[in-house]
Amino acid sequence: MKVTSAFVLCASIGCTVSGFGLPSAPLAALQKNVGAGTMNAFAQPAGIKQGKGTSLALSSEVSSGGAVEKKSSGVGIDIPLLIYFGLWYLGNYYYNISNKLALKAAGGSTGFPMTISSLQMGVGCLYAIFLWLAPDARKAPTVTLDDIIKTLPVALCYAGAHCASVFSFSAGSVSFGQIVKAAEPAFAAVLSQFVYKKKVSKAKWWCLPIVIGGVILASVNELDFAWSALISACIANLFAAVRGNENKKLMETSGIKERIGSIGNQFALTSILGFLMSVPFFLALEGSRWPEFVQLFKTKKALWANLIASGLWFYGYNEVSTMTLKKTGAVTQSVANTAKRVIVIVGVALVLGESLDFMKLLGCGIGIGGVFLYSIIDKIFPEK
Repeated sequence: MKVTSAFVLCASIGCTVSGFGLPSAPLAALQKNVGAGTMNAFAQPAGIKQGKGTSLALSSEVSSGGAVEKKSSGVGIDIPLLIYFGLWYLGNYYYNISNKLALKAAGGSTGFPMTISSLQMGVGCLYAIFLWLAPDARKAPTVTLDDIIKTLPVALCYAGAHCASVFSFSAGSVSFGQIVKAAEPAFAAVLSQFVYKKKVSKAKWWCLPIVIGGVILASVNELDFAWSALISACIANLFAAVRGNENKKLMETSGIKERIGSIGNQFALTSILGFLMSVPFFLALEGSRWPEFVQLFKTKKALWANLIASGLWFYGYNEVSTMTLKKTGAVTQSVANTAKRVIVIVGVALVLGESLDFMKLLGCGIGIGGVFLYSIIDKIFPEK
């Protein structure tokens, strides 16, 4: 099963890259068992044995301009973009595995989902601060107190989306949670239309029943179905949709982009503020059980290794995905996000032994297909 999942992952990334007009290359063999701990910029999930590989370092600074095309033998190849896609997909894949293993080790839905989600953000913050302190790694931002205050809504939504997602994955299967999270455009459309007063085309509205119908089909025979998982994933979608709109407003603030300095700094600030805002919630919800969590953390390698790993993978794949999307156009972004969902849902389900019956796969295909159609429908049928 593990060999099959690795093959599916490699093949899917290769096909996706080819779809972007980039020559696919064999993906480096996946890392071996992570009993050793964490890597420099990323960490591997403990308890999953894979092929032998090399550690990957995250490039922290990216130009805000378009992709620079590298010419080789008359064929346009954007090598950095190819690397970003590989790291983004691999990071998201491993995050979902290590996150689920950490949640299982801590007791699942009755364990410590809020504590784990908060500490995952804390691990990412330590990495971000390290990059600011390390010589020649990343220049720290020169933001003002007013800039930080204006960043708080984005940070709150970032923390809310992450914590709700982790709770959803603790209550149900990763594949089911990912299918529900794929319906985020439905939440974004409602918010854009009725809260932010940004018109959504009729064509996009017609796509939403397809997305919602796919999620319903995928839920019919879900073995790990739980209302808490469904509701948590929907809350995560709501936070993510608000975050997208608030982030756009933030970046339109005069001078803030120059003071932040880079995409990496923007995500680092959001992560640090999001972590600080999550601490009171995890203390209120699970703080009384903190000694129990500490004891588990000390005695269960599957918990501490996967918690640290998932924190690094989460921070890394989110930052590199921002870099990737910055270098691509709208259609490429839609293809990339659609392919990522398929890779994660199928790959993680195979590795963790989650159910993938026909109805679930059909609902997954319809839902994700609807999301892709939603993303490009205005280009196919532009409003007159």
